[in-house]
Amino acid sequence: MPIRSVVTKIVKHHNRALSTSSPRAADYTHVVIGAGAVIHAGIYYGPTSLKTDLCLKGKRMIYELCEKQGIPYRNCKKWILAQDEQQHEQLDRTHKFARSIGVPLHFISLDEARNREPDVRARNAVLESPTTGIIDSHTYMSYLESDFQSKGGDLVCHTTVGAVGPLSMGAQGYSVQTTSASGESATVTTETLINSAGLDAIQLSNSILPPERHVKPYYAKGSYYSYAAAHPRPKTLVYPAPTTGAAGLGTHLTMDMTGAIRFGPDVEWVDDPSDVSVNEERLSAALDEIEAYLPNINREKVMPDYAGVRPKLGKGSAVAQGKDDGFSDFYIKKEEGFDGFVNLLGIESPGLTSSLAIAVMVDGLLYK
Repeated sequence: MPIRSVVTKIVKHHNRALSTSSPRAADYTHVVIGAGAVIHAGIYYGPTSLKTDLCLKGKRMIYELCEKQGIPYRNCKKWILAQDEQQHEQLDRTHKFARSIGVPLHFISLDEARNREPDVRARNAVLESPTTGIIDSHTYMSYLESDFQSKGGDLVCHTTVGAVGPLSMGAQGYSVQTTSASGESATVTTETLINSAGLDAIQLSNSILPPERHVKPYYAKGSYYSYAAAHPRPKTLVYPAPTTGAAGLGTHLTMDMTGAIRFGPDVEWVDDPSDVSVNEERLSAALDEIEAYLPNINREKVMPDYAGVRPKLGKGSAVAQGKDDGFSDFYIKKEEGFDGFVNLLGIESPGLTSSLAIAVMVDGLLYK
């Protein structure tokens, strides 16, 4: 992977990652991800977005890395379902767009769908994505951490970033003030600053940039639900047809590397990004969504599992539908007037799939 050699220190800003770099000798790649993650095909984000470009590049890179390094993954494919003509029209648009960017999608007959996944209900159409898969994200992260440290990188855990100050607008680097779990304070001076602080990235960016360049953060909590019964248990990822204007892709069926299925995430707008408790009041609505495509589900065996919070740049559509849809792209820029400062904001889905391509892009912004 063609990433420039640097010695990088990764520290924490409210338990999210921030990197500081000075020229020497190690690769830098960092992402924050959860378990049993989806490798996305890249079909929802419009023709010119960073999300599309980086997802397509990153998908290829992550599959290649898994093969090379023995990181567990499954190319389990994904179905997008239409239950009526209106949803079928949405699938037609998705199919047409995918063809325009070179992503293979194809419709399968309802008979074939019933033969392959008899428990899945599709009343009108099934669109299959053959390049979608899942990855053992814990093993992926462990590989990145080990590779990073073997090349001289420092990972500093249980340490928060209190403040970052540009020295002569970054011309002389940046001063990063840190505090350890024991209360010990330290200051790191760095030539290069990469803000990949996830949920706190906007807060950190706003503390560095002038007020006219500040960004408002939005936080979308998504709850997941586990399934304790042995049946039904599809072997294919199952997604409802995307809903125009929705901030997510619906409560879909995904799985981990053992084949255990779970459902989610939904979208709940929150003000506190540290609140990752599952809102059990949303379970009933989630069950109704699930039963639309998995009618034989045992509702009593679906249980609240865990929740995560996505950093967003707005409350618009998760799917790029055209003008005025409110779709928010990744924000990845070398900030004008601040030497050596690269900002990564709104890195939500498909952030994991895009992660290696994001690293290459950041390297290019800094060193090419």
